[in-house]
Amino acid sequence: MGLFDRLFATRDGNAAAPKTPQPKKEVETFFLDADASSSMGNVDFMRRSNTIRRTFPGTADSPGNKEMVAEVASMESRLERVSDGLGGQTSQPEQAFDLTRGVPKPVKKTFAQTMSQAELDQRMKGSAMGVNVPGGSAAIKQEQEQAQAQAQAQAAAMASPQVQISQQASGKAGDIDPFKRMSRELKG
Repeated sequence: MGLFDRLFATRDGNAAAPKTPQPKKEVETFFLDADASSSMGNVDFMRRSNTIRRTFPGTADSPGNKEMVAEVASMESRLERVSDGLGGQTSQPEQAFDLTRGVPKPVKKTFAQTMSQAELDQRMKGSAMGVNVPGGSAAIKQEQEQAQAQAQAQAAAMASPQVQISQQASGKAGDIDPFKRMSRELKG
């Protein structure tokens, strides 16, 4: 047996036997209607129209419950009823557009003005002075007493002669000569 004998052999084992043509069977043709030939399932169920009712909560702009009723079929849908205030539905006429919206207004320039000591004291006398201070009004009184003591000490110091301390200006920015002098003074 050769390599191609099995490929060309017939069932009876004779490769050279001519094949006899068999007569074709008479096939009767028939056609299905569109509903029966489709593979979509129950077409009557799909063609049936359904009423769908959806409810939504209101918003701050449009309070109250909202409702949308739609009639839906396989090939078409239509809205029967839509409450005012649902998205995509405008019950109010559109407002005119302001073309200057988004353009900033010119800034009014204000400058800080100096305040006299009397005016500052008057403003500080308000009841809001000790609102967020730990310790309350007692702590405020203590701070005021310390401030008065410091003011008296400064007045006494102004009356006595002071020794002037002269500082030498360094020649260049980043010069470390003042630090060198300070370290020599510390060493003694």
